[in-house]
Formats: sequence, structure tokens, C-alpha cells
Amino acid sequence: MNEQIYKIARQADALAREIEPDLREIVRYNRIRDEKFAEMIVRESAHVALMSNGNNLHVCELIKQHFGVEE
Repeated sequence: MNEQIYKIARQADALAREIEPDLREIVRYNRIRDEKFAEMIVRESAHVALMSNGNNLHVCELIKQHFGVEE
């Protein structure tokens, strides 16, 4: 994996720890972390598509919609 994916994984971990600081609730923590990670990957992918496609907002919105990511 590249550094960008590791960066997003660390951010997702930090967000999950904020939402579920009690790591005894590991199942809930893992679910939150995984959801945040996936959402952040989709957002980053949509951003890259937007930047590489001549700022085509439609493509960006289609990617987010496909994965159920809302603003």
C-alpha cells in the first residue's frame, strides 16, 4: 500500500477512537473504523477523479453516490 492509504487508515483509527474510546467495545470500534476508512477512501477517490477529469463534478458525485457516501 502507498503512504496515502496508510495516512487514511491512521485518520480512520483516530476518528474511531474519538467516537468509541472504550476499546473494550472492540466490535463497535472496528465497525466504526472500517466505515470511516471506506468513506475516506471513496471521498479521496472522488476528489482524484474530480481533479483528473477537468473538474467534472458529475463524475465525483457519481462515485460518492455509488458507494452511498453523503456530504
